Amino acid sequence: MLKYIFKRIMQLFVVLLGVTFLTFIITQAAPSDAAEMKYVSMGMMPSAELLEKTREEMGLNDPVLVQYVRWLDNVLHGDLGESSKFGESVWTQMTKKLPMTLKLAGVSMVVLVVIAFPLGILSAVKKNRAADYVIRFLSFFGISMPNFWLALLLMYIFAVRLGWFKVVSVDSMQGMVLPVATLTIPMISSYARQIRTALLEELNANYVTGARARGIPESRIIWGHVLPNAILPIITLIGLSVGHLLGGAAIIETIFSWQGIGNMVVEAIRVRDYPLIQGYVIWMALIYVTVNLLVDIAYRCLDPQIRLRKRVD
Repeated sequence: MLKYIFKRIMQLFVVLLGVTFLTFIITQAAPSDAAEMKYVSMGMMPSAELLEKTREEMGLNDPVLVQYVRWLDNVLHGDLGESSKFGESVWTQMTKKLPMTLKLAGVSMVVLVVIAFPLGILSAVKKNRAADYVIRFLSFFGISMPNFWLALLLMYIFAVRLGWFKVVSVDSMQGMVLPVATLTIPMISSYARQIRTALLEELNANYVTGARARGIPESRIIWGHVLPNAILPIITLIGLSVGHLLGGAAIIETIFSWQGIGNMVVEAIRVRDYPLIQGYVIWMALIYVTVNLLVDIAYRCLDPQIRLRKRVD
């Protein structure tokens, strides 16, 4: 297992390196550079001579590969650069916003698991009955609604018309209800359908028929045999959802003025704050490669067939 983990870490390190290179090259191709944005953020219109002098001082006239190696060395030492908008280091700015994103992501994941799993299991067990039809109907609408439209709809109904919640309230648990609902409704709908499909495939397997013939209770079959065998594709979904939430749901955080990572990067894109955008891309890449590694390890721990196949390979 340790050998496999080390191998996967090395592979993911190469992926991260490729992401940093592409990120740097793309930002270098942008119409403006760090020198220009430095003065723009201060409300100045620099002359061509001042811009050229600043570019020389910042090393922006060096070859692209030289700039990349210098930038990568800074990144590896924890220096992601300085935000041109906020006037402080990118790392400092991201660590300020991260707790709010973690808070929103954590609550959303708990709500997702608590609601989606029972709905998916109920839909599979009650196949082609009233409960199944209702869950599938609601999940269809949940998946179909765009996040931004759902956010505005919930705000209008529950904040404007009914007055149950505040439109913007980041200092109380009440203020989390609408953002969490907006994030989780589409994911709950998708999870419920995926769980239903995975469980139905297992319920039609021969070992389930044999267990029923031996008189094993249906609840024991579902919880002790069917659900563990159907959990692997669901783990992949959970991993993707964790990456999405930890990256900050940019649109949702912006609509609800939630001061997290997603809201920060939207503002960075608006003002062309390239160091902050680069830091966010690295953060997202780090999240997804880490989640990918954890999902792979979980697969090997939960499925003996994968372990045996890896050994043969």
